[in-house]
Amino acid sequence: MSTVPQVTDDRWFFGHPKGLAYLAFTEAWERFSYYGMLALLTLYMTKQLLLPGHMEHIAGIEVARAFFDRVYGGGRTLTVVALASSIWAFYSSTVYLTPLLGGLLADRVLGRTRTVVLGACLMALGHFLMAFEVSFLLALACLVLGAGCLKGNLAAQVGGLYGPTDKRRADAFQIYLIAINIGVIFGPMVTGALGQGIAWHYGFGVAGIGMLLSLVIYLSGRRRLPPDPPVGAKARAAGARVAITPREWRVVLLLVALLPVLALSVVANNQIQNVYPLWADSNADLHVFGLSILSSQLLSVDSFVSVVTMALMVWFWRVWAKRLPEPDELGKIAIGCAFSAAGAACLALGQSLAEAGGHKVAFSWLLLFHLLNDIGFANVFPVGLALYSRAAPRSMTGFIVAVYYLHMWLGNNLVGILGGRLDKMDGVAFWMMHATIVGAACVGFIVVKLLFGRWLRGEPAFPDIITIAAADAGETP
Repeated sequence: MSTVPQVTDDRWFFGHPKGLAYLAFTEAWERFSYYGMLALLTLYMTKQLLLPGHMEHIAGIEVARAFFDRVYGGGRTLTVVALASSIWAFYSSTVYLTPLLGGLLADRVLGRTRTVVLGACLMALGHFLMAFEVSFLLALACLVLGAGCLKGNLAAQVGGLYGPTDKRRADAFQIYLIAINIGVIFGPMVTGALGQGIAWHYGFGVAGIGMLLSLVIYLSGRRRLPPDPPVGAKARAAGARVAITPREWRVVLLLVALLPVLALSVVANNQIQNVYPLWADSNADLHVFGLSILSSQLLSVDSFVSVVTMALMVWFWRVWAKRLPEPDELGKIAIGCAFSAAGAACLALGQSLAEAGGHKVAFSWLLLFHLLNDIGFANVFPVGLALYSRAAPRSMTGFIVAVYYLHMWLGNNLVGILGGRLDKMDGVAFWMMHATIVGAACVGFIVVKLLFGRWLRGEPAFPDIITIAAADAGETP
């Protein structure tokens, strides 16, 4: 069965098929609900759920507490902030593991459509369960499994809207990414106003409603979406094994080895979703042009800046390429890490000046952090995804792209551990710690570029690097 729908030549939606509109708005509402809930999570846990009189109501909390104390606390009893940060880390990192399960479920058992519907139902249920303290852990489990069913399968359906030679495919994913960021902008803005501003459960409830809207949009556009590829025995019969060369295996091993370095590169960016709002609540002046904003809405601020900087970086590199050689992927990622490290250092500098002056950190320092960090993110995450999809052996591109997301699993676990130190460290030291870690990632990518850049560009590299170096020096090895 062909995976390309008959609407391939449809140009109704900005020159693209109608199916793209349905998928883009499905994802926009899903991101609205996911990031809207995530913006409240750490604040909710530290200000209510994990405090005496509430924590006792959570079903299974004794077992969960013992797990987090042992894994994230090294056997010691975690503080409320550290426990909340650890729960956030476990939840937000696991959503990057379950897509592997969701992909297998879609490819071998249910097909993509049923898997997406199952995921949306699980996520909606999870958001509504968040309205009750007793079902908190069950809610997180539903959200993790639901996100695993959705992430990847929706993107695969976007690609299925186009034939193999259709040049609109790249533009389609850019439109899809813009839709995602629109959801991220408005999700925390709405859930923050309701959850942090009125009552926590109102925020979680509206996230659940957003997820139901996502499901309705998806089902409404089903006939506009590509048919599911064969599953089970039919899929195995249709597939053909392609041998992978030793050279390709070396590239795969290098891509896997880069995951810990990528994990270091995201700690400043991903801390925005964890204890950054908690830090801002106590240390920052949250007034913009005379208007007060909630700390949970800082994620909306970051998402807006991210959309702008991502568009600007696309334009910048196109202009740059007309005049000077454009850096390769590793070069851009190293540049991105440098910007992100500088952003975290701005928070440290802002707090240092605020402490010296006896006032709170000015919002301009927060805005500068978001600007520099999001310039960095625009040169790290999408560029890394492009690197992995290009350098991977053709016969396992899909799997390697899924492997790429594992750096977010590693990174978010590290973010959780670092976030647990917020109530034990001075803010200056806390943010300089993040700047140093991201700076170390920058150095790591420069080293990898110098030693193995030729590999990832498809050119001879180590162990041929000795020959290359000798030839450059005019010697015969």
